[in-house]
Amino acid sequence: MENSTQYKFFLLGLTNIPYLQAICLLIFSIMYLTTLLGNSLLVLVVRMNPRLQIPMYFFLSNLSIVDILFSSTIVPKLLVNTIVQDKSISLPECAFQMFCTLTLGAAECLILAVMAYDRYAAICKPLHYNTIMSRGFRVCLVAGCWAVGIINSIFHVVLTFQLTFCRSHQINHFSCEVHPFHRLSCQDPWFNELAMYISASIIGGCAFCLTLISYVYIISTIFKIRSSQGRRKAFSTCVSHITVVSLFYGATFMIYLRPRSTYSPESGGTTSIIYTSVTPMLNPIIYSMRNKDIKESIRQICTSLPSIFH
Repeated sequence: MENSTQYKFFLLGLTNIPYLQAICLLIFSIMYLTTLLGNSLLVLVVRMNPRLQIPMYFFLSNLSIVDILFSSTIVPKLLVNTIVQDKSISLPECAFQMFCTLTLGAAECLILAVMAYDRYAAICKPLHYNTIMSRGFRVCLVAGCWAVGIINSIFHVVLTFQLTFCRSHQINHFSCEVHPFHRLSCQDPWFNELAMYISASIIGGCAFCLTLISYVYIISTIFKIRSSQGRRKAFSTCVSHITVVSLFYGATFMIYLRPRSTYSPESGGTTSIIYTSVTPMLNPIIYSMRNKDIKESIRQICTSLPSIFH
């Protein structure tokens, strides 16, 4: 792209109607603060409670870290743009935001799949669970999720900024996502679209298949448990994860696996809000509501706070 260092882009955001901007500012501020507080508390609880030093909570705390970073990549800039008149964003800043979004999106997708495998190991292979999910293996799994996300992101960011943008520098979106950028290109970005579709199919498809296969085995094992209490306990550990997976996979697949001809800025923006803002906010709430250990740990922290300040 010629003279790329001189390029500036303009994020049109969600709306240019003043009273709607004020509503968006309030809603997204609350959502962002809830995301930061909820996920930070979850990481703190897992870190401080020795009883939670098990694989399931290790992956959950990593998911919370990804959610904090994911939301922080998008929402602060969105909030600033609802206040200021200058909605410009430099090319390096835009490229970095795109890199972070793609990296964190892929990492979260894969971590959710790893969490499904963890539930499979815990429910279907309980006697070998600690051996299978050793500390070294857990770290390798999470590192692998990040590595895949980073490599995939670098590839698509480089590919995107090889395009020439001559139609407009106005991005009809609230962040620097790939699809809105493709619409600014002078040439037909068919190769970029194809590459995105293939990589999303591979990463998302593998994650979805691992999740699906894990739950087929989990459900089969649950039905073999004789006591109804045992079945409820086993299933309750999976309900939260299934809810989060449904929200995240549904939103991301609608963005990255839909045909180019069906994409519209309005639907793309709405779907992006789900996986960049709504899901990170809901994750700690969903997991906390269904988990007695986490609720008890949060209660202990809250009751101990007054004694700290005396």
